[in-house]
Amino acid sequence: MFKKAVLFMFKNLFKGKKVEVDTTIMQPLEGEIVPLEVVPDPVFSQRMIGDGFAVNPTNGTVVSPVDGEVISVFPTKHAVSVKSTDGREILIHVGLETVSLNGEGFTSFVSDGQRVKKGQKLLEADFQTIKDKVPSIITPVIFTNLAENEKVVIDEQEVKIIK
Repeated sequence: MFKKAVLFMFKNLFKGKKVEVDTTIMQPLEGEIVPLEVVPDPVFSQRMIGDGFAVNPTNGTVVSPVDGEVISVFPTKHAVSVKSTDGREILIHVGLETVSLNGEGFTSFVSDGQRVKKGQKLLEADFQTIKDKVPSIITPVIFTNLAENEKVVIDEQEVKIIK
């Protein structure tokens, strides 16, 4: 179902040598990866809450991109935050202005504090129901706790965090 993995690369300088540690996460929705700059909402496109990428989704199943713990399922079920086992906090915000739907078109399969595995279903979004009621179904995926010197770059449908 989710064949494409997203690659994150962390680069550090250690005693003058470049050290790379690769961590692979799963893309949380099927669809095309796009840069945050194309998200038609300044909160995301201007990285006000963190760096990341977005997915132009082709289906509404949202899965955990990592092994970790659910930090928060928003009461309106339009967004979920997950903390990976290595401490990365990831916000998956399905669509834009979807909070206004008060949960209509969304089903949650997890709860706050729940342990999750990579690929486990978190949410289901019925895009047929919601797409005409919101400005966009593009889905920002935001890393809310990157270090100051880290940033996200997209390179041929792979996403990398670099220092």
